[in-house]
Amino acid sequence: MHHHSTPSSSSHSKPPTWDLGDLTIHRIDEVPLPPQTGPWLLPAATPGVVAQAPWLRPEFADEAGILRLSSHSFAFSVDGLRVLVDTGIGNGKTRANPAWNNLDSDYLARLDAAGFPPQTIDLVILTHLHTDHVGWNTYADGANWKPTFPNARYLTARKEWDYWASADMDEARTQMFRDSVYPIKDAGLLDLIEVPEGGIDIAPGIRLIPTPGHTPGHLAVEVRSRTATALITGDCIHHPVQLLQPGIGSCVDIDPQQSAATRRRLLASLADTGTLMLGTHFPSPTGGLVQSHGDSYQLTPLPEASKHDLP
Repeated sequence: MHHHSTPSSSSHSKPPTWDLGDLTIHRIDEVPLPPQTGPWLLPAATPGVVAQAPWLRPEFADEAGILRLSSHSFAFSVDGLRVLVDTGIGNGKTRANPAWNNLDSDYLARLDAAGFPPQTIDLVILTHLHTDHVGWNTYADGANWKPTFPNARYLTARKEWDYWASADMDEARTQMFRDSVYPIKDAGLLDLIEVPEGGIDIAPGIRLIPTPGHTPGHLAVEVRSRTATALITGDCIHHPVQLLQPGIGSCVDIDPQQSAATRRRLLASLADTGTLMLGTHFPSPTGGLVQSHGDSYQLTPLPEASKHDLP
């Protein structure tokens, strides 16, 4: 896992951060997702819909109204506990989606650059067990998949695990469990958490919020410093266009109605509170404040490397 960066490798400059006073959240980039991702994932988010929200351009959508999406993790340290939320697509994994197949990204070098070498991570929180959220759970060591974060506990909701354990999985998903989920469980590193409806604090300043619909055990992650609060969405919100129309869902939502209800409830709880929302698939600038806007919402981006304190 040694990586020698050269002066020209600007991708390993310090990753984007948000400063919440005594706590800093780092975005660990993996890959931008290709332009065809948006129309496939969020088919109702047409260019006509995007055009209704000028604030989406140019960062969150291009001039033609095509959504921008990316894959990244968030890392932070709270009270000495070093945490990673979601682990992306991973390298060298056989995947049906060509954009995800056999990647060779600099993700581990970016973790190092952020000051979070893999062996120093204490806790990996998995918002849900989808392919593009669990990939860096493991890395290839010859023919074996080894835990990337050998000193960490990996957490997900028990409800999430139970759903997939009894689901009739296709070969692509079975392959993902074989290379990215079962090795963690077999190594004794996976903890399944009972998450009550109101959420649960798993450590000082870290709360798991049940946000079902996309998957049955989907979690959002609330991170609190002494002066500010951030919420990491996972996939209950894929893109800021869903603030404009919370009814827009993803083509892979297991329960689309529940997903929309979850989104409406979450956005109502965040609106005008000063909580920083960090989107797991939002392209740069990735984070912002949810503000009421007529009968829906808009996202006011908070620049990276900004200090964020509650108003």
